[in-house]
Amino acid sequence: MCGAEPAGRPARAPGAVPFAQFIVKVHGRCNLACRYCYLYAGPDRTWRTRPAAASPGTLDRAADRIAEHARAHALRELALVLHGGEPLLVGAARLGAFADAVRDRAGPSRTVHATVQTNGTLLTERAITTLAGHSVRIGISLDGGLAAHNAARTDHAGRPSFAAAARGARLLAAHRPEAYAGLLTVVDPSTDPVELYESLLELRPPAIDLLLPHGNWTSPPPGLPGGVPDPLSVGPVLAGRPTPYGDWLTAVFDRWWRAGRRETRVRLFEECLALLLGLPGATESLGLDPVNAVVVETDGAIEQVDSLKSAYDTAAATGLDIRAHSFDDALRHPGVAARQAGAAALAAACRACPLLAVCGGGHYAHRYRAGHGFTQRSVYCADLDKLIRHVAARLTEAASAAPPSSAPRTVALTAAAPHSAVAPAPAPPSAAPPAGAVR
Repeated sequence: MCGAEPAGRPARAPGAVPFAQFIVKVHGRCNLACRYCYLYAGPDRTWRTRPAAASPGTLDRAADRIAEHARAHALRELALVLHGGEPLLVGAARLGAFADAVRDRAGPSRTVHATVQTNGTLLTERAITTLAGHSVRIGISLDGGLAAHNAARTDHAGRPSFAAAARGARLLAAHRPEAYAGLLTVVDPSTDPVELYESLLELRPPAIDLLLPHGNWTSPPPGLPGGVPDPLSVGPVLAGRPTPYGDWLTAVFDRWWRAGRRETRVRLFEECLALLLGLPGATESLGLDPVNAVVVETDGAIEQVDSLKSAYDTAAATGLDIRAHSFDDALRHPGVAARQAGAAALAAACRACPLLAVCGGGHYAHRYRAGHGFTQRSVYCADLDKLIRHVAARLTEAASAAPPSSAPRTVALTAAAPHSAVAPAPAPPSAAPPAGAVR
C-alpha cells in the first residue's frame, strides 16, 4: 500500500528521524556536588528513586535495543555516549566492555563512536589506557582551566575538585591524545571570557563545547530577567534586553577567530559559521535539524535528553522502558515528535525572524515557561541574536578581504543589513552531522 513502512521495519511517526545518538546512564550518582547542577539541584527528582548504577541486565538489554534500532533503520554510524552522574564510578573496564557489546551487536557494517563524558576527577593513566583500548574517547566537563573558575565544583564534603580534574585532563593530553574528545564548559558571564578561554587552551583540548546554562523563562539563568514580553511589542528580537551571554561569547569568538591558526575547535562557533554558509548543523543549540538523541536511564527507562529536566519534574519522562518498548516506540512519543518538528514547533515570532535558519529558536529547554510549555522564544533570544550577527559580520569582513576565488560561498547576514533574509546555500545531499557530542 502506498505510504506504508517497508516490510520488516517497525512503523514510526510520519517524518520521524531515527535516533543515532544513544546516551546511556551507566551510573546515576556523582562524586561531586556542584552547586549549580540542574540535574541534582534542579526541579527534577526522578533520579532519587532510580538505582545508583545500571545493572548488567539493563546494559545488556540496552545494547540489544540499540542494535535493533540501527538494523531497522540501516544506520551506518551511531554515537554511544556513556553518561551519568559520573560514569567512571562503575570503572573503566565496565564502560569499555559495554561499548564492545554495542559494537558486537550492531555488527561490523556499522561504526559506533563511543564517548564517555566525565568530570575528570577519576581519570588515571590506567583508566585512560583502558578506555582508549576499547576505542572509547573521553570528554571532560570543567568550568574553566583555573581553580578560581571551578569554585562551585566541589565534592560532597565541600572540597575543591579542580586539581584532580586538571590532572586527569593533562594525563589524557599527554598519554593518549587520540582519545581526548574535548572539554565541555558552561558559560559564566561573570568571568573574563578571554582569560577563561585561554585557560582551557592550556589543557590542550582538541575541541571545546561552550554551553549556555539551562535556564528558562520561569527559572532564568544568572543575569537575565524572567517573564515573557508581549511578542508583538518587541519586533524580531527582544529589544532592549541585556545580552551578558552574547557579550561573553562574542569576546571569545573574536579571540578564537583572530588567532591566526586553529588552536582548537569551538563547536558553537563552527556550527554558527556552517549554518551561515548554508551547511547542515549538528547541535541542538542552533539550527533547525531534528534532534536524534535518546537517553537510557539506570533503571532502563527511555527518556528525552537531560536538559529538559531543568524545566520541571518528569519533563524528560516518556513512560517507556527498554524491556517493554523499542526506540521506535519512543519516536512516536509526542515530546520527541515536538523536538523533531523544526520551525513548526517554534513561536510565531521565531518563525518570522530573519535569523530562523541559523538560530533555530535556540535550545528547546531554554524556551520553557510554566503554564505555556516550550512554544516561546529562547530566554537567550537577544544573546543569540547578538552572537549570530557578530559572526556574520566577521564572515562578511573575511569575504571582503579575500580574493574572489577563496571567499566564503555564502554570507547570510551582514552588519549593514541587520534584518536581511537568511539565504543559505543548499547543503550537500550526503552531508550528515558528526556523531558523538551530547546536546
